[in-house]
Amino acid sequence: MPSHTYRVLNRAVGKALHQYGMISNGDQIAVGVSGGTDSLVLLWVLHERRLRSPVVYDLYPVYLDPGFKDGFGKPLQTYFERLGYQFRIEYTDHGILGHSSRNRENPCFLCSRLRRKRLFEVADEMGCNKMALGHNKDDIIETLFLNIFYSGEISTMIPLQPFFGGKFVLIRPLAFAEADVIRRFASEEGLPEFVNPCPTAGRSKRREIKEMLSRLYLGNSKIKGNIFKSMSHVNREYLLR
Repeated sequence: MPSHTYRVLNRAVGKALHQYGMISNGDQIAVGVSGGTDSLVLLWVLHERRLRSPVVYDLYPVYLDPGFKDGFGKPLQTYFERLGYQFRIEYTDHGILGHSSRNRENPCFLCSRLRRKRLFEVADEMGCNKMALGHNKDDIIETLFLNIFYSGEISTMIPLQPFFGGKFVLIRPLAFAEADVIRRFASEEGLPEFVNPCPTAGRSKRREIKEMLSRLYLGNSKIKGNIFKSMSHVNREYLLR
């Protein structure tokens, strides 16, 4: 019998998939894998749903190694090959460039931009029409505050985003799933854990936002839901123009 955690996660993923029409018959979906819990759970869920869904689609895990010492590309490759997937791994210097002397102010921004660009290129090379990323509900909320604080605009990541006139689509099936549910599910399923070798992994701007929000959530359990709901209930009459 499926666990409570699985049912909560599956319900959140199903809601996102259906509300945004994320997956269609014949889709070739590249899955951006970072080695983190979110992306591993994303592939697990899409794999499991694929086995029982009338919608026919294919999955292609893709990992871009950022170039740091003690990377985990090979163990990750072994894991996906064991699942029976054609796994694409590329070794890059994105992380090294992001932390170079010419870019000390915001290494995450440059590394992320380079990674996203290359992911699109790889997906195109593989003949994929969609890219699935493992961003979750908490990530979307955190990005809202990152953009307010550091970019001076009200915006965030969205669950489905077309590019190039709709020829390529970015999807985030975990958009309605909470981070603690994803972590709990990964633990229950015994999914592998990989240590992020990035030197700023534990002290990024996103981490600061995460800690700020965690303190707010402790004071009122409704805050997270209200923030998430507010992003689709915008009263433009009461915003500056």
